[in-house]
Amino acid sequence: MVEDSGGPDFFDRLQGLTEAWLTRRNRIRRVKKEKSRKKNPVLDWVEAFLWAAGVVLLINQYLLQAYQIPSGSMIDTLLIGDHVFVNKIVYGPELLPGLGKLPSPFKPKRNDIIIFENPSYISRGPVFDIAQRIIYMLTLSLVDIDKDESGEPKAHFLIKRAVGMEGDHFTMERGEMRLRFAGEDSWTEEREFNGGRNWNHNITRIMDVNQYPALEAAGRAAAFSDLGLSPPQRLAGAGRDAGGIRYPDYLALERFRLETLRGAMPQESRYAMLLARRRLGWYVPEGRVLPLGDNRDNSRDGRYFGPVRKTKVLGKGSIIYWPLKRMGIIR
Repeated sequence: MVEDSGGPDFFDRLQGLTEAWLTRRNRIRRVKKEKSRKKNPVLDWVEAFLWAAGVVLLINQYLLQAYQIPSGSMIDTLLIGDHVFVNKIVYGPELLPGLGKLPSPFKPKRNDIIIFENPSYISRGPVFDIAQRIIYMLTLSLVDIDKDESGEPKAHFLIKRAVGMEGDHFTMERGEMRLRFAGEDSWTEEREFNGGRNWNHNITRIMDVNQYPALEAAGRAAAFSDLGLSPPQRLAGAGRDAGGIRYPDYLALERFRLETLRGAMPQESRYAMLLARRRLGWYVPEGRVLPLGDNRDNSRDGRYFGPVRKTKVLGKGSIIYWPLKRMGIIR
């Protein structure tokens, strides 16, 4: 007699388990479909929006962020109203808006277009800053809730060109920059240096060099007023001509004023100190970069607030995406 191996019972049980599993899976799918049909269409829209917003925030925070150019400080490279994408990952993105940074092997290089926190910006608190940046990112730079008393957006971030690197020394004479690089004892004209490297961006000057005599007269006349004295007629007359200069070289104007004050009051050490700062120029210490606008006569940049920490550089200008006629890589 041959013993029964129980084979048919095993296959019967296997078939029963398979049918039960398939039945349960189909029941779960039907329940999900029923819930989906019953879901409020408004909730569907909200859910889709939140997912899209999350994706936009992640891209803006860690990869590419949209910025709108608010001023003419970078003319002709960037124009007022240009919308640009900034590469956030290249220098290490922030962990959260305004909080911490991820490490990166790359640092800002000379001639890079960089985005950084404005050293002169007065914060309204971390909660407002984070809310402002989230709204700014979600709307691709179209909505900025951080405005001044006149309703204009505040300059929370600045976009400039990285001109000075660690160890560089800079001076200006009648609006033109000279550089002395680390370890060198000779000066180089900025335009000559850029030309030798085929950097074709324009260093824009709005003020005519022929207007400097009027600007000098205005600065020296201002010093007489500070001293409570009436300026000589030759200064008063020439100084009035400076009123027609739309974008004067304020650094040169202040230097002329301080030179007169220093000559009149040599015992005042503060005038000597301030004048020395104007004459000696700027030095870029370790771990910092000196950002300057390409439009030198209309740019509030490192000449006013000094070199910027590299850790405060948020990204590198990458692409102009709007308007379409200006679309292209930023150089």
